[in-house]
Amino acid sequence: MEIPGERNVGVVLDKRRLSDYEYHLPEDLIAQKPLETRDQSRMLVLKRAEAAIEHSVFNRLPAYLKQGDLLVFNDTRVIPARLIGRIAGRNTPAEILLLHKNEGGKWVAMVKPGKKLKPGARVLLDRKVEALVEDYAERELRLISFISPRPIEELLPELGKVPLPPYIKRDVDYPEQYQTIYAQKAGSAAAPTAGFHFTDRVFQALADKGVETAFITLHIGPGTFQPVKAEDIRDHKMHSEFYRIDSETAATINRARREGRRVIAVGTTVCRVLETVAAEDGLVSGREGWTDLYIYPGFKFRLVGAMLTNFHLPRSTLLMLISAFGGYDLVMKAYRQAVAEEYRFYSFGDCMLIL
Repeated sequence: MEIPGERNVGVVLDKRRLSDYEYHLPEDLIAQKPLETRDQSRMLVLKRAEAAIEHSVFNRLPAYLKQGDLLVFNDTRVIPARLIGRIAGRNTPAEILLLHKNEGGKWVAMVKPGKKLKPGARVLLDRKVEALVEDYAERELRLISFISPRPIEELLPELGKVPLPPYIKRDVDYPEQYQTIYAQKAGSAAAPTAGFHFTDRVFQALADKGVETAFITLHIGPGTFQPVKAEDIRDHKMHSEFYRIDSETAATINRARREGRRVIAVGTTVCRVLETVAAEDGLVSGREGWTDLYIYPGFKFRLVGAMLTNFHLPRSTLLMLISAFGGYDLVMKAYRQAVAEEYRFYSFGDCMLIL
């Protein structure tokens, strides 16, 4: 049985400073829109065992995989969770980003401007719909309820917008541009962007190669947006995000593990879920729950044997996770090369395959 941690070469255990995760990125390398043909994106291939870097194209992914490899995807679907209105009595612009419902049926949300949206504040969204700030939630979030003629979930397609990351300065041409082609389970505030590159023809080529696929769900929430502020990265706290693995998917993963086949995470969200649920032997069970797993160099991976991921922001928890998996020095070298080779960065950008 393959032990992923033994293949995680070059891990640096002392990279605890936030400044260790800084790199220079020219603004014009931040992708503002997706490619017309998704699978034409560039792919940097990081081979950990040889400490080697190779430049390729995503539609060649099957050539880098082996028969029997298991690719695990996040099938979450982004909801139009960004609501824009005005604070009642002030006429001040306000923004609400819905994250998830709590047990009491209230929405947990990020709000802007935070200083003016205290408990009791009302945000007018249109003539018939308003949001009420009920209370504070964890770490600068708010609990929101709605006064509306229909449940807010039914009104989101009319009132809400796709919650694009702040570094994307233009709206998408149509909402499906910010979805994977396999998105099914509605509930995410951001897309699992490593999946953007997949097309039907790539899935067919993977099937022809004998690569197996499986799907889990993690609804991406505030952890994606929350910047790391602590200079010692160990002091940062992750927000919790909801995940689900059904029993059939768990059986598929366990079969691959027992047969010594690679389990490959498509994206950091899948990696975090798999490592959350994996036992010491790398086996999993079907379940659902909340994860606040925070991965940085020194973490011992129990299950994930390879990973596909996009290029991430400096000083982000996502870059820390990638550094833990690929090895800090090798990952930072790869990022420098990606900048020099003018790869496209972030959500709509190119990708990295870590083997």
